[in-house]
Amino acid sequence: MDNTRNTTREWVHGLIALILGLFLLGISSGMGVMKSIVDLWGSILSIPEYPAVIMREMFIEWRSWSRDKNTLNDEVRRLRNENAKLRLDLAKFNSEKIYESSDNEIRTARVTLRAPMSWWSEIRIDRGEQDKITQGLPVFSNGYLIGRVSSVSLMSSWAELITSPSFMIPAVIEETRELGVVAGDGNGSVLLRYIPAGRGIKTGMKVSTAMIGEQVPPGLPIGQISGEFAAGVDGYTTYRIEPGADMSRFYTVSY
Repeated sequence: MDNTRNTTREWVHGLIALILGLFLLGISSGMGVMKSIVDLWGSILSIPEYPAVIMREMFIEWRSWSRDKNTLNDEVRRLRNENAKLRLDLAKFNSEKIYESSDNEIRTARVTLRAPMSWWSEIRIDRGEQDKITQGLPVFSNGYLIGRVSSVSLMSSWAELITSPSFMIPAVIEETRELGVVAGDGNGSVLLRYIPAGRGIKTGMKVSTAMIGEQVPPGLPIGQISGEFAAGVDGYTTYRIEPGADMSRFYTVSY
């Protein structure tokens, strides 16, 4: 009787253990299936989310790059302005040395030829090598720069005028210290090119030479701003210059 009871008890315990094991196996396999379903669903949902994630990362990188670029541009502009001021200061110092070493004697020459076809481009004067004329020497009228010597012979020379389209000379607006390039248009007008837009340039501001070389020191007067000519590309503006000298008629020049 006791043996029967023990056997029955063992069978009951075994059956309970079997049922419990099957239950636990079912739960564990069910969790695996659920995990697989969740993983699959997450993979499916990640497909439409992927472009948004990429765009977000690109936007963050672009914003960081843009901020760094603006900082670098500001620093470059600051360094350019400082460099320009240093060049002008050095140019003034060098020009003072040039003036001190020269005899400051003003010489005059007579205009011997101004051809109609090249009226706004060049003139010939009656001074040459024997008069200590050298190529690149500035030429004046009424105290203002009107050109520079382009070629020299023994007894005469040719000077290119600031109204010539091939005449290009660095210049500075005295009130703002902005640097540009003076060039003619071939029709009697003088232009100041490559001035950054938005710098507050006004009519009447004076324009003079920047440092060019030992023969053309800075500070030589050219004229004044007479108005805006055109807003160019890349953020630069071109201005008209009213020359201090009458470029349409002069019969003598100084050098």
